Amino acid sequence: MNAKFIIAGIAGFLISFLSGFVAHGILLRAEYATIPNLMRTEADAMNYLPHILLSHLFKGFAFAWVYQQGVSSGPWFSQGIRYGFAMIFLITVPLYLVYFAVQPMPGTLVALQIVADSISTILMGVVVAFICKSVTTASN
Repeated sequence: MNAKFIIAGIAGFLISFLSGFVAHGILLRAEYATIPNLMRTEADAMNYLPHILLSHLFKGFAFAWVYQQGVSSGPWFSQGIRYGFAMIFLITVPLYLVYFAVQPMPGTLVALQIVADSISTILMGVVVAFICKSVTTASN
C-alpha cells in the first residue's frame, strides 16, 4: 500500500458516498417515494448507515486498487474516463438491470439510477486517475 492508493481510496469513498447521497437521498427521493413497499423508511434506513458507509468504503478502495493494476503511461484524464466507463459497464449497468429484473422497479427510476451512478463513476475514475498519475504522466 502506498500513499497514492490510500488517498485515492479515500477520495473514491467520499465521491461514492456523497454523490450517492445527493442522487439517491435528494434528487431521486420523490421517485423512491412512489415505491414505499420496496424501500425502507427513512428512520429504518438510518439503522443501516454503517452498512452503507462500509459499502462505499469497499467501493472506493477497490476502485483505486483495480485502477492501479491497469494504469498505463497514457494521459491520466483519458485513462480516468476510460476506466470510469469500464466500471459503468462492469458494475453500474448490470447491477441496476438485475434490480429491475427481480424487483418491480419503475423503468424510469432504473434509468435515472444508471445515469446518476454513471456520472459518479466517471467522476471517480477521473479523480482516482489524477491522484494515481505517475511523474511521467503528470504533464499529460
